[in-house]
Amino acid sequence: MLRRWLLALMARIGLITSGCCCFLLLFYLLGCKPSSHSKHPSLLWPGGATSKEGYLALLQEREDSHRHYISSLMKQIAELKVALEERTQQLQESLEKAKIRWKYINAMHCVLQEFFRSQLKQAEVSSGVELPNEYALIPFDTFTLQTVYQLETGLTKHPAERPARRDRRDELIGTVETALHVLNGPQQQGGKGIGVKNILFFVSGLSRTERTRGTVYELMFKGDGPQNFAQLVLFRPFGPLMKVKSDGVNTHGIIINIIVPLSGRVDAFKQFMSNFRDVCIQQDGRVHLTVVYFGRDQINQVKAVLDQITRETRFRSFTLIQMNEEFSRGRGLDVGARAWRQRQNVLLFFCDVDIHFTPDFLTSCRLNAEAGENQPEDVLPCTRSLPNTLLVSRQFYQRW
Repeated sequence: MLRRWLLALMARIGLITSGCCCFLLLFYLLGCKPSSHSKHPSLLWPGGATSKEGYLALLQEREDSHRHYISSLMKQIAELKVALEERTQQLQESLEKAKIRWKYINAMHCVLQEFFRSQLKQAEVSSGVELPNEYALIPFDTFTLQTVYQLETGLTKHPAERPARRDRRDELIGTVETALHVLNGPQQQGGKGIGVKNILFFVSGLSRTERTRGTVYELMFKGDGPQNFAQLVLFRPFGPLMKVKSDGVNTHGIIINIIVPLSGRVDAFKQFMSNFRDVCIQQDGRVHLTVVYFGRDQINQVKAVLDQITRETRFRSFTLIQMNEEFSRGRGLDVGARAWRQRQNVLLFFCDVDIHFTPDFLTSCRLNAEAGENQPEDVLPCTRSLPNTLLVSRQFYQRW
């Protein structure tokens, strides 16, 4: 009984649930069903025209728009042509002005070059000039990459000074760099003894400034061999640097004849010979020593010193001349210079017994001397009419 009642209750509940579901589905369908009468608006053009008239109106509008765009482009093209003509005319005028300006610049360049050449001819670069007296002489300054040696020291009174001024230092370094560009150029690479690569090959230089003409530089660089050098002369006529000449210098065959007048002073002579042995004989070897001794006192000691140096070094290029006269430095230099009897060219170096030699000093002597160039007679009277001699150049004449 109870079982039948439960089955009937479940059947009723299932029927009621099915009815609710059907009702909900019907309600959903009624609420979400699309409208059966869709409204399609007719394709109408402005003015309420029909479809064909609308297409014609659209084509006409597009054609008018294209014509307006074409007319605008034509106007822009015309304006661009006018602007192009104006620019072309301006360019032609600029070219004509540039040609006139270039001609003027060329003329001025020619005038400047001619002026620089005239300054070079007037300056004491290629040849010397006659001076009224010794006070008109303009001395050279010797310089390296670190130091400048000058005679006219002004208020400093120091013959050697570092180029502390930036303009002076830049001037010298710029000159050396310009010389390196010249020496490293294609025209110089084929020359013998000119193998310069960088600033470390620079040895020394001379500079002198003439107030009305310019500055001349004589620069010396190391070459391919230990005795080969390259010499370059530059001139700055208050303008760009000008190359005057470039030569190779070989110092192999240049012998220095050191002439020393002496009277007494044996201790100083021993110190002199010690330095002469260490530098001139052992390191250089291309020297000759001429000692002109005045008097008879201590002559044996001088001979003993020379004999000792000969035994120690086997160096025999000595000349000892004894003069039974009072000491005269000029007389001693004259006699020592005339005592050279060999045909080989020799460089005469006049000095006292107190001088100290260095290898660089001997190299500098050879580099700053020219064969057959004598000094003025009133300066070195003992060198007149001496054949086969190389004399100390103006640098050493001015420094000693």
